[in-house]
This record gives sequence, C-alpha cells and structure tokens, in this order.
Amino acid sequence: MSTKVAAIAIVISLIISALLINAGSQGSIVVNGWPLFALCAPIAFLLHWTFFIPSYILRTDHYFDLIGSTSYVATAITAAMLSPSLDLRGIIICSMVVIWATRLGLFLFTRIKQDGKDGRLDVIKTKFILFLNLWTIGGLWVLVTMGAGLAAMTSKTSLDIGLIGYIGIGLWVFGFIIEVMADSQKRQFRKDPNNKGKFISTGVWAWSQHPNYFGEITLWSGVALLAFPVLSGWQLATLVSPVFVYLLLTKVSGINLLDDIAKERWGNDSEYLAYTERTSKLMLLPPKK
Repeated sequence: MSTKVAAIAIVISLIISALLINAGSQGSIVVNGWPLFALCAPIAFLLHWTFFIPSYILRTDHYFDLIGSTSYVATAITAAMLSPSLDLRGIIICSMVVIWATRLGLFLFTRIKQDGKDGRLDVIKTKFILFLNLWTIGGLWVLVTMGAGLAAMTSKTSLDIGLIGYIGIGLWVFGFIIEVMADSQKRQFRKDPNNKGKFISTGVWAWSQHPNYFGEITLWSGVALLAFPVLSGWQLATLVSPVFVYLLLTKVSGINLLDDIAKERWGNDSEYLAYTERTSKLMLLPPKK
C-alpha cells in the first residue's frame, strides 16, 4: 500500500465512523446533552491514536492487539457505567464484549510476546502514514464490530430478551467456544517441537481451515441478533457489524493473507494440498471423503 492510498484510507475510515456514530446515536439515551452512543464511540480511536505514537517511535506492534481488546472493554464498560437505565440485555451484551475481548487480547498479546513480532507488519511499522492507517483502522474495527451491541446498550428502548435474543446468546456461546478451542488447539500444536514447520489439521481444524475466524463471525452475529429487537430507524445500520467482520476476515486482513503465507510454505506439499481439498475454507463442516 502506498502512502497516498493509506492517507485516503484514513479519511474514508473517519467518514464511515462519523456516519455510523450519527446512525447509532438515533434513539440513544442522552447523557449531559449528548447521545450516549456518541460519547462512547470515539474511545477506540482515542486509545489507538494515543498508543500509536510510542509504538511508531519504538517501531513495535507488540501492543496493537492488546490496545484493540482494551478498546472493546473500555467502550463497553463506559457505556454501562454512564447508562442511567442499563437493562438485562445491556448487561449481557457488555459481559459478552468484555469476556471475548479480554480472552482474545491476552491470547494475542501472549502469542506476539512469545513469537517476537508479526512478520506481516515489518514494513508497515516503519512508515508513519501506513502505520497510522493501521491503528486508525483498528479504531474503526472496534467501532463497527461492536456497533450493534453498543447501540443496544445505549438504546432508549427496553424489551424482554425474547426468543430472538436467546438465539443470539446461543450463537455467541457457540462461536466463543469454537474460537477458544481453535486458538488453544493451534497453540498446543505449535508447542510440540515435532510439529515445527508443519500445519495443523486436527481437532476443529479438521472441519475448517480457519475455525477461529468462523467462531468470531458467529459470536458477533449472536451479539447483533441479541441487539436487533431494541434497534430502530438509523440504528439498524449498526447491524452491519457481523457483515463487516466477515468481509474483513475473509477478504482483507484474515484468510487471504494467511492463505498466501500457507501457500508459500506448503504450496508444493501434497499433504497440505489434500487438506485444503477435503476441508472447508471457513464453515465448520465434516471433511470430505
């Protein structure tokens, strides 16, 4: 990515964020004259930009994932603390966000500390605009991903959980379990020195080439479903959350990059080629015979 493209991406990210903040603020509880959604939404950007400065100076990406997770937690807890009438739905959504973000943030932070760095960012972290773009997109990622959940937590409307809400909770629990299992199994696989240089194809990884991403998309779909009944008007635009997560993980920063790396390592390995032939790319499906 060139500097010009990165600068344009920053502007586009801020425009998208402004539009989403405006949409999510419709029907939001008002605190001190401001929609609570609008008060909480910028937290992710402020945290990312604050920690971008020392990260650029030190040329390190060690804290990027940790700050991302902290942004989710800070946004959710701020919304819960400032809300004058947080209902059961809001409490559940807040708990979902905090549990997921804390677990994933600690996992990713521990992993990068052990691995030393994320090789994909070697060039980016030496270029000011490119690195700033990465941290800005990190703020956008947080806002859009938890947009529906934040809109529900700050909504003036309060309803019983209902069937749709319980289905959403079930989806979140299922997705969270799959993501945790996938991360744990891969970490244990890599700890075994006999597996050095090999790819994992056991456990949930036998049912999906990217089960951790499947779990993440599923759990955010659950949050959106739980949020849906109390959203109305322009607030419904925040339901783009699971679609955004899906597109980002499958088309931008996730599967495409990892598949390119895997092809470089094992593109001529018959066992890897057989694995990709029999195993679903994303969905959890029984392996083909």
